[in-house]
Amino acid sequence: MNVQLAELLVPAIPWREKEGFAPAKALVDKALALGVGGFLIEGGEPEALRTLTRDLRKRSKTPLLIASDMERGAGQQVTGATGLPPLAALASLGDADAIRRAARLTAKEARTLGINWLLAPVADLDISPENPIVGTRSAGADPAVVAQIVRTWIEACQSEGVLATAKHFPGHGRALTDSHLMLPRVDATEDELRETDLLPFRAAMDAGVAALMTAHVAYPLLDPSGAPATCSKDLIAGMLRTAFGFDNLLVSDALGMAGVLEGATEGEAAVMAATAGCDLLLAPQDLDGTLAALTAALDEHVIDGAAVQRALRRRRKWAQWASSPDDFRKPSTADIQWGMQLTDRVIHIGRGMPPLVRAPLEIAVVDDDADAATRPSREPLFESLRAAGVQARQVEAPTPSARSTFVIALYGEVRAGKGRTGYTEATLQRVDQLSLLARKSNREAMIFQFGDPRWMRSIPGDLAVACAWGGEAGMQAAAARWLVLRRGR
Repeated sequence: MNVQLAELLVPAIPWREKEGFAPAKALVDKALALGVGGFLIEGGEPEALRTLTRDLRKRSKTPLLIASDMERGAGQQVTGATGLPPLAALASLGDADAIRRAARLTAKEARTLGINWLLAPVADLDISPENPIVGTRSAGADPAVVAQIVRTWIEACQSEGVLATAKHFPGHGRALTDSHLMLPRVDATEDELRETDLLPFRAAMDAGVAALMTAHVAYPLLDPSGAPATCSKDLIAGMLRTAFGFDNLLVSDALGMAGVLEGATEGEAAVMAATAGCDLLLAPQDLDGTLAALTAALDEHVIDGAAVQRALRRRRKWAQWASSPDDFRKPSTADIQWGMQLTDRVIHIGRGMPPLVRAPLEIAVVDDDADAATRPSREPLFESLRAAGVQARQVEAPTPSARSTFVIALYGEVRAGKGRTGYTEATLQRVDQLSLLARKSNREAMIFQFGDPRWMRSIPGDLAVACAWGGEAGMQAAAARWLVLRRGR
C-alpha cells in the first residue's frame, strides 16, 4: 500500500537561479522511486523545464499531474514565458473575453512546458484591505462578479486540456493574518459564507473545475475544533463532499506552511488532511516521514482504505484526462502579442499627470517586498527600457544637474511571508525623501507603482503616479513600454 499512498504526495521542485533544477535531483529520484502522483514546479527556464517534465513522465510509474502556480500567466514562474496582470487588474477591465483569452494563453503556454495542472484561479473574495495574502490575486469583493470571472477562467483553461484549481476553499478573503506564518481564524457563520465567500467556489464546481485547494484557515463557528479547513472533517467531508457533492480532486495548500503545522508535525498534518478528505497533499518537505505517517494511519484505520482508493481514482482520472504535452496547440505569435497588449491595457495613471519622459532615465528602486520569502527580479524594467533603445540607470538619488526624467520605481504587494499589507513607514519615508530631492533639484519626476492601486493613497508628496498592479517581469516590461511611449522630443 506504500506505493499507492505515495500517489497522494505532490512534492515541490524548486528552480535555483545559478544551479537550475540540479539541486533537486536527489529529491526527484526519491519521489519517483516512491511513486508520487505529481510534482509542483517552482520557477524555471523554458528548455530546462521541458527537459525536466519529459524526464519525469518517462521515469514515472504512473501518469503524473505536474502543477505550477500560474495565477499571473506562465511568466509568473518561467523566465521568458508570457507574464499577465493579476486577476484584479483583469477584472478592472470589465472584459470577459480578456479573462477567457488570458486563461487560454496561460494553459497553452503551460502545456508546451509540460505543465498540465494550474494552481489557479484564486476564488477568494477581496473582502478586507487588511488581508496580507489575497489582495490583487482576487477578482474583487462582489461575489457574483468574482463567481462569473472564476467560471470563465476555469472553462477557458480546461478547454485547453489543462486542469484548473479554484482556491482556497472555503475562502481566504476574511483572514487578517498570513497562513504562511500562522493559522488565521475567521469568525464567520455558515450563512455568511454561503451568501458570499462560497459563491465563487460553487460557480467553480458548476463549471466542472478539476480541483479545489483548501485554505489553511480555521473557521471555529463551522468547526468548533479550530482545525484549519485543510484538516476539518466538518468542512471537507461534511460541507464540500456531502452537502455540495464535490467529487473531483481536492488538494491541500502547501504542507510546509505554518497555518497547517500549528501544533502538528508535517506527518500529523498530512494524516489529518487525508482523514478530512483531501486527495492530494501539496509540497511535503519530508517525503519519507510523511509517507510513514500516512502508512501508519492507514494500518491503524485512522485513514479509511476506501477513501484512499477514491482519492487514487480521482487522481488517475484527471492525470489521464489532461492533454499530453506532445499533442498541443502552441500559443501563436498573435497570442503572445495579445498578452503583452493586455499588460499594457491595465497600466493607468492614478494621480496627477506624469511628465514627458526624457532620457537617459534615472530610476531609484524602493522595494517594500525586500522581506518577502520570494520576489521577482527588478532588472526586467531596466532590460526592457534598454532593449527599446532608452538609456536608463539605477540611482540612489536624483542627480541635481541632470535634465532627464527621474522615476521612483515603487515595489510593494501582498507576498507570502510578509505578513502585512500596505507600505512600511520606512518605505514611505524613502519615497518622500526622493520626492523632495527631485523637487529641490528641479527635476521632472514621477512614481511608478508596482502594486495594489489602493496602496496609492498612502504615497506621500504630490508627484504623479502611474500604476502597474504588480512587480512580475511582465508588468515591468509593460511599464517600460509605457515610459517609451511618453518620450519627449
